[in-house]
Amino acid sequence: MRKWWPLVTVCLGTFMLLIDVTIVNVALPPMATDLSTSFSSLQWVVDGYALSLGVLLLGAGALSDMYGHRRFYIGGLILFAAASLACGLAADSALLVTARVIQGAGAAAMFTTTFALLNSSYAGRERGVAYGVWGGVSGAATAIGPILGGLLTEGFSWRWIFLVNLPICVAAVVMCLTALRPDGARKPGSFDLWGTVTFTVAAGTLTYAVIRANEEGWASIRTWGLLIVAGLALAAFALIERFGKNPMFDLALLRNRSFSGILTAGLLVNFAAFAAFTYTSIWLQSVVGLSPLQAGLTGLPVSICSVLASGFAGARLHGRSPRLIIGGGMLLIGVGSLLSGFLIDADSSWPALMAGYAVVGLGVGLVMPALASSAMGAVSHDRGGMAAGSLTTARQLGYAIGIAILGTVFASRAADQLGSTSAAHAVAGGQAAQLAGAFPEHAIRAAAAAGLDAGFYIGGAVGLLGALAVFILVRPTATSAVTEKQPAMSH
Repeated sequence: MRKWWPLVTVCLGTFMLLIDVTIVNVALPPMATDLSTSFSSLQWVVDGYALSLGVLLLGAGALSDMYGHRRFYIGGLILFAAASLACGLAADSALLVTARVIQGAGAAAMFTTTFALLNSSYAGRERGVAYGVWGGVSGAATAIGPILGGLLTEGFSWRWIFLVNLPICVAAVVMCLTALRPDGARKPGSFDLWGTVTFTVAAGTLTYAVIRANEEGWASIRTWGLLIVAGLALAAFALIERFGKNPMFDLALLRNRSFSGILTAGLLVNFAAFAAFTYTSIWLQSVVGLSPLQAGLTGLPVSICSVLASGFAGARLHGRSPRLIIGGGMLLIGVGSLLSGFLIDADSSWPALMAGYAVVGLGVGLVMPALASSAMGAVSHDRGGMAAGSLTTARQLGYAIGIAILGTVFASRAADQLGSTSAAHAVAGGQAAQLAGAFPEHAIRAAAAAGLDAGFYIGGAVGLLGALAVFILVRPTATSAVTEKQPAMSH
């Protein structure tokens, strides 16, 4: 059993940081009331964390290679704990969002070292088992987040969804010091500062543009200005990575068709599978009338089916083509999202989500473990860390952008139903109770259902697009043109 303590240590940190992506979902309505915040601020409570985690991963990966993976993991835990304390004590939405961004930076430091720590602890079949367990934990964590959030919010306060991280971080630090191998001396290297800056500006302004478009419209000068800035920053990032001496992302990797397909699936999977959860949670509490715990428990089909599918894939599909596993999983996610949209109408309640959620969970359980191992196997050994970092970056960016896009769509569809933008924002922001008397209850329910339907249909289309990209781009075997010349990391 002692040999598996490194896996437990890594999974503990991964579980905690991924839970914090979705744990806030069921707490959004109580947050909105307690902090008297706006719909846009609520989006940033979710997006600030996911965006910070996503854009800092590649840069954090380069720093961890230089300073040591265990040291960086412990440093990330400490920063994550401090930011969690600040979130729990935040007196207004601005402080909460700022603390969430810092929390995302700590999560990036932890997450970027995950694969390196597993690779240094295990080899051969044991490494495959470790990746399978880690993938199951990763898939389940995102779905368990709302359940745990509901328990803490209903039993104590929304602030405890952050404060509960403190003892976990302490336990994880102790386990790091006892279970993980010490790092050696600092390795030579340089940090791609300008690549990190331009990538952060590109991702941040793109997300902000989508959120602002919800309030000002896509035709506004500010929205287009932000989109132009995002495009210029992305172009600058590409130039820096193309001609820089120590790029954090080698653009030549994109010429590897299999890796490009896997990266595309990573960008789209969290968007398709989880972005709508934020708005279903708001709908279930503020419109249907469920408690935070009841709303969180609706995610159980995703968690259970994800674990079952992940276990089946690890036991029965090991060594099979990643094209079949990832593509099939994305197909299931797309179908599940479309099914949820089809079943929800103005008179619906939580049972309308169950069938779609179960199908999405099966897809998540297939995709998540296969993405991690396939990204590492699709490139040469010396690019394994870069591949893993770029995959995780793509996943978190896809989620952040998905939250922003679906929030805009939700509010727009609700406004079409109610004929009022301010009323639509109240529904989307968990403040439907404020509309009592001003609008008929059925009109409010119809507006929320219209917003959810649109979000699920978009998520379903994104899932199907991801499946198509995988079936077209990823090679039918686990090797690529790169790895045919140089053996891939065993997994």
